[in-house]
Order: sequence, then C-alpha cells, then structure tokens
Amino acid sequence: MDYSKILNKTIQEIKPSGIRKFFDIAAEMDDVISLGVGEPDFQTPWAVRQKAVQVIETKRTVYTANAGLEALRRSVSEYTKKKIGVEYDPVSEIVITVGGSEAIDISIRTLVEPGDEVLIVEPSFVCYSPIVKLSGGIPVPIETKVENNFRLTAEELKNSITEKTKLLILPFPNNPTGAIMEREDLEQIAEVLRGTDIMVISDEIYSELTYGKKHCSIAEIDGMKERTILINGFSKAFAMTGWRLGYACAPNPIAQQIVKLHQYAIMCSPTVSQYAAIEALENCEDEVRKMVDEYNVRRRFVTDSFNKLGLSCFNPEGAFYVFPCIKNTGLTSEEFCEKLLYSKKVAVVPGNAFGDCGEGFIRVSYAYSLNHISEAVSRIGEFLEDIKRN
Repeated sequence: MDYSKILNKTIQEIKPSGIRKFFDIAAEMDDVISLGVGEPDFQTPWAVRQKAVQVIETKRTVYTANAGLEALRRSVSEYTKKKIGVEYDPVSEIVITVGGSEAIDISIRTLVEPGDEVLIVEPSFVCYSPIVKLSGGIPVPIETKVENNFRLTAEELKNSITEKTKLLILPFPNNPTGAIMEREDLEQIAEVLRGTDIMVISDEIYSELTYGKKHCSIAEIDGMKERTILINGFSKAFAMTGWRLGYACAPNPIAQQIVKLHQYAIMCSPTVSQYAAIEALENCEDEVRKMVDEYNVRRRFVTDSFNKLGLSCFNPEGAFYVFPCIKNTGLTSEEFCEKLLYSKKVAVVPGNAFGDCGEGFIRVSYAYSLNHISEAVSRIGEFLEDIKRN
C-alpha cells in the first residue's frame, strides 16, 4: 500500500521538531549532558503534590466541565487580575487546556481559515507554523534582530501586514532568545493594530520568569484585551511539565468557540492536575520566586561563560534560555550541534529549529543545575579549541 497517497499531504510536508531530533539522539548515548530541553529541574512544589495525592484519595477523579473546574477558572481569573491587572470572567472567558500547547493549537484553529496569513515573530517556539499550516493558513515570519534585543518593532509589524493578515502570534518572554517586550514596545505594537481586525495570540507561558523587569502583557494595553487570546500554563513557572495543564483567556465570543474544539478533541483537562493547579496559583508564590532567583544565578553564569568563550551571547531578560551566536566557528547551526554532541557529548538545539532567522545561533537551556551547566560549558570550550586547531 502506498501510504503517501493516503496520508494528509500537509502533515507529510511538515518537518519533525528540531528540538526533539537532538534530544532523541542524546537519549540513545551514554554520559551525555543535555542543555536542550526546556524543562525545569526543580520538583513540583510540595503543596501541589500533596494536594494531588489528597484528590486521588478522595476519589475526585471524574470528568470536570469541558472548560475546566470553575474553582480553577476563578483562581486563574484572580491570578491574571493580580499579575497583569486584566480581569477575565471565569465562567465565559477562560478555558483550561492540556498544557499551553493545546491552548495554542485550538486558539489558532478557532481563528484561522484557508488562505489567512498569520504573522509569527521569530525565532520562536516550534509549534506555531505547523499548526497554522494544518489549519490551511499561511505562516508569515517576522524576523527579530539581536540589535533590537530580539524585540518586535512597530515598523517590522507594519511592514508585514497585508489585506490577508488575520492573526499575530506574540511569544514573549521568548523561547529561544529570552527576549521580553516592555510596555512601551507593546503600546507601539497596539497602535499599529488599532483600526484593523487583526487578532493577537499572546503566548505568555514564561511570564513569571523575568529578571529585573516585571512582565507586561499586551492584554493590559488599552483596547487590546478585546483582540487578544492570552495563553499561559503551569509547566514552566510551577515546574509542572508532566501535569499537562494550561489555559486560554479570551473574549467570550472567541472563548465559546475555543471550548467547542476542546470539547470534541479532549473532553476536559486532567482532573487531578486541575485541583493541584488551584493550590499552585493560590499558595506557591514563594516557591516560584525561589526558582526565579536560582534561574537568575544560572542565567548570569551561562551568559558570561559564552561571552568569555568568544560566542557573542545576548543577555536574556526572560524564560530560561540563552541564544549564543556561533557564526564565527564557520559551522552551520546543525553542524555545530551535531559535532558537539558526538565529540563532547553535549546536547544543545540548533537555532534554525526556531525559524530560518535562527541560523547561526544555538539554543541553550539553563533549566539545569549549576554543576550540570558548568560541566557542559567546559566541554563546549574544549570543542571550540578543537575547531580552532582544525
């Protein structure tokens, strides 16, 4: 049987994730130090784990409402009001999802029709463009530049808009660069969007992980809440990657369509995780602060280390990644990562996995212990010396 004639042509044409490629190779090798996956090395806070055990023991393991436990949606509403000053109706404007990834997927599919153009700020997380293509849309990358601190400028946005533009995907704090957008930047972006029908998906999964500057959401800017779907979740801030829980906040007419997709594809998010997430939002702020403080130590160490090694490294202000430039080695991003993995057993991710404009960079996660990072940096230094000798 010729499966190529049966399978969806769009899914066949989509490349596998560049992140998983190197992770899978590293998983089959011994003694590899991985700085490739964006997964916190911290334990989920004890109070959250304890709440989950209690929920299981009291048999609260049945389906919840499609949109999620109302108690959790109320906690999310209070959390967004406290953190960014924006209030969402917990009954009609919040949908609890299976991770931030599902929230991104169903938000894009709710909005995008065949032929719609979707502006995607790049470098950025790997899922946006494939989901747009699977929805029949046309991904239009907007390249951010290191000289602008990898921020989206109003001019770059304005130059990318056409009559077919339906949606802007705004992923800040950014994976892979660690860039953030400040209020002044977002006000300029909002000014470009006013008077259009262009919607925004604001992926704010790293909103708690900023260093020295408070996160600002585009939903805070005057007139933007009505045209923004805010995506967030529990994986990064609360070290809950495997709990698979996120949420989408959107105006009621949009949220009610999002919940339809969620209803038919998923039914509801994991019940135990939902109860545990209430505990995280309401009682674990101190634990989050401790994690951020530790990430900040690692951030300074790894940024300084790469600069000392001669790999120019933008100073990230959010998330837990650095994005050093490797152009002076003469290697492509994939060549660098492959040679480093096989010769020194260190796994990092090629920058072009996050868009073509990421070529010449690598993504390094510092969501690992300082000892782990230090040994990896030492091996990378040896690798760079080997390149010079050859």
